[in-house]
Amino acid sequence: MTLRLRDVHKSYAGVEVLHGVTLHGEPGEVLAIVGANGAGKSTLIKILSGVAPMSSGTLSWDGDELGLRTPHDAHAHGIRTVHQELSLVPELSVTENLLMGNFPRRLGLIDWPAAHRRAAQLLHEAGFGMIDPRVKAARLSVARQQMVEIAKALVSEPRVLVLDEPSAVLAGADLDALFALIRRLRSRGVLVVYVSHRLAEVLELADRIAVIKDGRVVATTTPGETGEGALIRLMAGRALDRIYPDRRPGPGEPLLRVDGLGRTGEFDGVTLTLRAGEIVGLFGLVGSGRTEFAACVFGATRATTGTAFRSPRHAIRAGVAMVTEDRAGSGLVLGMTVRDNIGLTTWRSTARGPFLDRTRQRASVSAMIERLGIRPDHCAGMPVAHLSGGNQQKVVLAKWLLTGPRVLILDEPTRGVDMATRVDIYRMIDRLARDGLAVLLISSDLTEVLGATDRVLVMRQGRLAGELPSAGATEEQVLERAIA
Repeated sequence: MTLRLRDVHKSYAGVEVLHGVTLHGEPGEVLAIVGANGAGKSTLIKILSGVAPMSSGTLSWDGDELGLRTPHDAHAHGIRTVHQELSLVPELSVTENLLMGNFPRRLGLIDWPAAHRRAAQLLHEAGFGMIDPRVKAARLSVARQQMVEIAKALVSEPRVLVLDEPSAVLAGADLDALFALIRRLRSRGVLVVYVSHRLAEVLELADRIAVIKDGRVVATTTPGETGEGALIRLMAGRALDRIYPDRRPGPGEPLLRVDGLGRTGEFDGVTLTLRAGEIVGLFGLVGSGRTEFAACVFGATRATTGTAFRSPRHAIRAGVAMVTEDRAGSGLVLGMTVRDNIGLTTWRSTARGPFLDRTRQRASVSAMIERLGIRPDHCAGMPVAHLSGGNQQKVVLAKWLLTGPRVLILDEPTRGVDMATRVDIYRMIDRLARDGLAVLLISSDLTEVLGATDRVLVMRQGRLAGELPSAGATEEQVLERAIA
């Protein structure tokens, strides 16, 4: 029984984005798909999940052609997809999100005790038993929400599971749980299609690797036949000599100090100083409080101890900007154009009286698009939803850089971003630091935390558990402080 795509083409508004993709996957196999942002991976996932019909070509399962017009069609054929962008209903509980439409009933009514037991069982079987099924999804971290999304896809026992960047916000034991789940699914005969920019994971998990570039499959290989360097060359069309910039000179004056900051139930007694020209990494496992701390510093939530900005508006006026980890949910308005998304934070400064100065806005936005290399060309008038994940992330960065910040908080800035685009982002962050900005880089990627920063702060259970100079520190030393 083989899932097979033959000569698949896909066009949007007359522009072809997939040019005859042919590949196959077998039951009990992990098929990894890698490629740079904009290569066509997202479009391929949409076709597999029934979100977007192909323009031409065939998709078949064991020789029978599948006519997927909707996600319901894909589900009927045993294909489930966990998309990179989360789709849980925030105000519903984990149980309600997991069992929507499949609640156990008693005397015609939902049997809630049985529903919670079933949800807890599903989470435990997936390896995510630490999640309380009664909690609202909105109260979970992005990483925990990702776990619920994966467990939700397993409710119907799929034959094919498509995972789009499933590990982007996971680290430590949570990442180990995901890998263990994938291996169990493979042993049960499930075909797992694994899409990721984390090449080390791909090489560890995959049985075969398909590389997509510019809408075409340019190579199919195995972990035993290739390495990270070869995959990057295939994806980017060039070798990346260096990923991280050189270290910067010593830091300058303090630009932001947080003293004894706490928020009940999330973190407590956090003190740090950010200095001009310095990039500080903040690492912690899921539940450590790192994202909650950043939101509180920025004024998005209220502190219960210590001092922080009263609101994001006050933070922005003080020269602080923050790129959130959930770019689709809180960083972008997907139905608006690239131009209007970038201009969201500066409408007041580009207004003349009660009216928006469109000429002035276009000039500043165009300069930022060119500065960050946002693609495709002439994208200012496009809906931002049509851009690849990496270019969407650049739009979020551009929006905040237009405010002229002195302090920049970046929460998972390279989540779901290919290596070549990551290098662009690292170099941009380095330029900002050399221009005198202070940067707080929050990441679940240990290699990134150590490679792109000057020093690393480690959070554990809501408190700072250690500080290390990035140069010379090891991943084991950081993890030891995050777990011990």
